[in-house]
Amino acid sequence: MNELLTQIGNYGFPMVVAVFLLVRIEKKLDEITVAIARLGEIISRSMA
Repeated sequence: MNELLTQIGNYGFPMVVAVFLLVRIEKKLDEITVAIARLGEIISRSMA
């Protein structure tokens, strides 16, 4: 039982932090994707 708690302590916290950061970064990546798509539309309009 003590070993299980040690393993959770050693690996649980880093896993939670990693998942939190990945979810947070995913939102930013979605925003960047939309911005790039808009930029492409603006460039194509200005060249036409």
